[in-house]
Amino acid sequence: MAMKFVLKGLETPRLRFDLVNPDAFHACMAFFEDDRTHRYWKRSETNPLALGKQWYERQLQRYALDLGGMNLLYEKSGEQLVGWCGLLVQEVDGRTELEIGYSLMPSAWGKGFASEAATAARDVAWKEQYATSLISIIQVNNLPSQKVAMRVGMQRDGNTTYQDNEVYIYRIHAAR
Repeated sequence: MAMKFVLKGLETPRLRFDLVNPDAFHACMAFFEDDRTHRYWKRSETNPLALGKQWYERQLQRYALDLGGMNLLYEKSGEQLVGWCGLLVQEVDGRTELEIGYSLMPSAWGKGFASEAATAARDVAWKEQYATSLISIIQVNNLPSQKVAMRVGMQRDGNTTYQDNEVYIYRIHAAR
């Protein structure tokens, strides 16, 4: 079954993309159990196990509905799960947008993995002509994620409230 916008099998010099799957659930839970990973994003649910299950189910639902989804990121040198990145169809202020989303395990912060993964996702979106522009939805205080968006070539394109969070929309347009 082909799934639109999914990056399974994509590789960068240091990373390998794979689908969210049951075998990786325990490794993914380390992200939800670490308070540092959600200090910027306000959520109604605070139980780590419930958060992890919701995230996992949402990715499977996205895959099934051709709405993209996060892909697990493994460091190729040791097959360590370092986070996730993906192309996600999102509704923002009444517009359908294609987002580059990314989140990393704290142990992977500051190593350039987010920029490497997001750049690869951007390049696939352009090659496959998925959209004429791409966005990233970033909480206004999350400076590290804003820097990643800028490294990918995005510029701040406005702000809004998204899922009860004040966010900036970063955008990049396809070259013509």
